[in-house]
Amino acid sequence: MGRSQRNQLTALLLLVLAAIIPTPSHADDAGLVLSAGVSHKFSKKLSVGAEAEFRSRNDFRTAERVSLGADASYKFLPWLKASAGYVLLFDNNREEITYQDDGVNYNNWRPSYWGVRHRFNVSLTGSYKIQRVELSLRERWQYTYRPSKVIDNFDFDEAMWEDHEVRGKGKNVLRSRLQVEWDIPKCKFDPFANVEFYTRSGLDKTRMHLGVNHTIKKKHSFQAFYRYQIVNSSSDTEGDIHMLGLGYTYKF
Repeated sequence: MGRSQRNQLTALLLLVLAAIIPTPSHADDAGLVLSAGVSHKFSKKLSVGAEAEFRSRNDFRTAERVSLGADASYKFLPWLKASAGYVLLFDNNREEITYQDDGVNYNNWRPSYWGVRHRFNVSLTGSYKIQRVELSLRERWQYTYRPSKVIDNFDFDEAMWEDHEVRGKGKNVLRSRLQVEWDIPKCKFDPFANVEFYTRSGLDKTRMHLGVNHTIKKKHSFQAFYRYQIVNSSSDTEGDIHMLGLGYTYKF
């Protein structure tokens, strides 16, 4: 394949991504994603890893989440990989205010609070590489369970604090991610772009990433990215947000 053909292929892939990515209209917030992890290859097919992550919101001012996770992946074929993982999430849940029927006077106020969630996932990733361009599709089933928790709630009618139980809840989500990566000759940075759709009964959320990967001596892997998230479901606790991300993984 000549250089002009590779350029045409790259342009075509970019057009495909542009066609399926929704056009951002607005974002209510901005935040940061920081992560650090380790990974180990037992063989060419089997690898395991662990990662800690921190997220912020409210224009970078408020801690939103701290998480700890582990996963394992197995490559059945050169182009097909399966993985499974678990993540323990510590979430800073947003405050919530309800109003009287007149829509003006307060009814109840639930301050922000920290809670725990357990998340399990199973993924299947297929990839196809042409010269230095790799296109991949990952399908991930994700189940998240939030245990019940008793928190403080202020009743404006009674002018007093009351105990309020946030009931336990589980949620299943299908995450479909299409990604393109470039291996540029004589360049130490490998750019990538992807779009991911979160669906249940309908489209709940869309995430888009633009970033680069950089590896030093095959042991130190760095990643920097920009994320734009659009929330389509009113039941999702997150909102539209711009995020900047930095990640580091040590491979041994």
